[in-house]
Amino acid sequence: MDQRRILITGTAGFIGFHLAQALLAEGFRVQGYDGMTDYYDVALKQRRHAMLLQNPNFSAMEGMLEDHARFDALADDFRPEVIVHLAAQAGVRYSLENPRAYLDSNVIGTFTVMEAARRLEVKHLLIASTSSVYGANTEMPFAETDKADTQLTIYAATKKANESMAHAYAHLWNLPTTMFRFFTVYGPWGRPDLALYKFVDAILDDRPIDIYNHGEMYRDFTYIDDLVRGIRLLIDTVPVRPEDGVVPEGDSLSPVAPWRVVNIGNSDKVRLLDFVDAIEASLGKTAIRNYMPMQKGDVPATWANAELLQRLTGYRPQTDFRDGIARFVAWYRDYYGK
Repeated sequence: MDQRRILITGTAGFIGFHLAQALLAEGFRVQGYDGMTDYYDVALKQRRHAMLLQNPNFSAMEGMLEDHARFDALADDFRPEVIVHLAAQAGVRYSLENPRAYLDSNVIGTFTVMEAARRLEVKHLLIASTSSVYGANTEMPFAETDKADTQLTIYAATKKANESMAHAYAHLWNLPTTMFRFFTVYGPWGRPDLALYKFVDAILDDRPIDIYNHGEMYRDFTYIDDLVRGIRLLIDTVPVRPEDGVVPEGDSLSPVAPWRVVNIGNSDKVRLLDFVDAIEASLGKTAIRNYMPMQKGDVPATWANAELLQRLTGYRPQTDFRDGIARFVAWYRDYYGK
């Protein structure tokens, strides 16, 4: 059995929980770290951790990433070979209300993790970024080699800052680092602030759902199991600083650092109205639709070019959104008894 030690930040979160489950099933030793903030229902986070703690190879510590002394003590004690940094203040909309939370968590918190990775000389540091860094880019599908300088929210700006900070550390300390840009992740145990969760909850309770830009929105919906598979394969795909500074065409590898950014997406843009139709079909119930204008900071479309992921790992996400929605609905009905 592979007893490699992996430290994952954000293990009580949606993605961290699923990643930890997958790695534990493979025999990894996983140390979790999570702040258990009340941005959404803490009971859901506690339930996820409780499930992970049933595995003797999992241990968890609660703490904020800004508390660098606490995180450092944990990292020094556990001595991970790999760190996967998923913890963050998430949510595009909340960043309009409470931007400071994003700087504290996403910038200061990520710096804490990078410092620990540098000190412990981990073999690979992997950090979550977001498709939101593509901002006002209109050329689609989004490719990792595209210029991404027009972020539209403080959330996206903090994630772009993370990419730049990590590049500097990779260059200075020869710290192999992979950034992954996620595209609209959904699935069982998902976040209550995400559209699918909110829509299912409202439809079952006969409440109206808000559909922005009158439904003329497109998202590259990525099923959680596909995302986790992509991360798992990238853990073993350690970037190497190119000796001659020459980077293969289409690769986002830095010419001066063991650093790379990789999209993990379904490579398929789905119209929001088709997504709502699929939810209705899965629930056997019609939504009360409240059509709204576009929200501040939102983008009309996201769509991933996932060719680099496929070239590096041989893998490409492909769960159809209708299947993924059906699996989420089954989980939701079971969890809430609805």
